[in-house]
Amino acid sequence: MCIDCGCSAEGAKIEEHSHNHSHSHSSTTHSHAHNHEHKLSPVHAHAHGLSPTRMVKIEQDILGKNNENAQQNRTFFREHAIFALNLVSSPGSGKTSILTKTIELLKAEITMTVIEGDQQTSNDAERIRATGAKAVQINTGKGCHLDAHGIAHALEHLAPEDNSVLFIENVGNLVCPSAFDLGEAHKVVILSVTEGEDKPLKYPDMFHAADIMLLNKIDLLPYLDFDVEKCIEYARRVNPRIKVLQLSAKTTEGFDLWLQWLKFSHHLALLG
Repeated sequence: MCIDCGCSAEGAKIEEHSHNHSHSHSSTTHSHAHNHEHKLSPVHAHAHGLSPTRMVKIEQDILGKNNENAQQNRTFFREHAIFALNLVSSPGSGKTSILTKTIELLKAEITMTVIEGDQQTSNDAERIRATGAKAVQINTGKGCHLDAHGIAHALEHLAPEDNSVLFIENVGNLVCPSAFDLGEAHKVVILSVTEGEDKPLKYPDMFHAADIMLLNKIDLLPYLDFDVEKCIEYARRVNPRIKVLQLSAKTTEGFDLWLQWLKFSHHLALLG
């Protein structure tokens, strides 16, 4: 259950897709001793007449269990030198386009895999596989975000290689994913110039949780009334430490800096 909107991940499922690979790793098996208990969210709890104290306890239980699972994922990533990024945004920002272009430009240097999160369809996972990269689709059903438990099971299907990069493309939503740690090294928030420069102020939790913001679709700036400097100022007002990169998945303008950051950060992760 999501503590923000009351959605349930109970119907989430991982798409079956054969990759013709072994699921064993050289060092440590990824253990998934997770609790499948589903509790009422505060939205539903209110409808059931639960007290505010009980509702707070439910929130703590939900996030506490997710954080335990996230720590297991983080340990797994560290032991296998997997650099994991959690890509978050509103729908239509261009997350999948950025991913496919990144894989195309960098696959000769780094092994990359993808966990795709959507409520329905495997369209984005198929787009990723068309680049030659392995991808697993998680369909969350009525759920509006991925959680650490689902990522752990997706890893069993995906079996990413040691010393690789894992992209987790979250469900399009700038609210709920901000509260759920997946075990990633960084949250990367993507904002397109077709949305609005005040998004960081409207959804401060997400921009505060992110380490880097990709400002996408800058090739459209000549045709839009979008204030880039104001947008960056708003993002840094919410999160002074956030790194901002401007790029276009269509023209690859600005991609050199994004790939440079990615390779450098991956290298640092390998050093431990």
